Amino acid sequence: MVKAFVTLKVGFEPTEVLERELRGHARKRLGPAVAPREIVFRDTLPRTRSGKIMRRLLRARELGLPEGDLSTLEGDASETGARAE
Repeated sequence: MVKAFVTLKVGFEPTEVLERELRGHARKRLGPAVAPREIVFRDTLPRTRSGKIMRRLLRARELGLPEGDLSTLEGDASETGARAE
């Protein structure tokens, strides 16, 4: 199952209507087979110091797996909600 993690720009609120619009847009652009079935709105996403999204960290948190090395995580681990395991 494909799951999307979304951060919103200032002025936008996470609503069911917005979620449906995003899913519909993804289906048109990507196709129904790979479009996300679930969209999760987050205030922030874990990023490296260079600004790349740490997908492995999102995956580990979602599946309850060890997060591994967090030394490249942007900011302090306590600021981003990172857990040391």
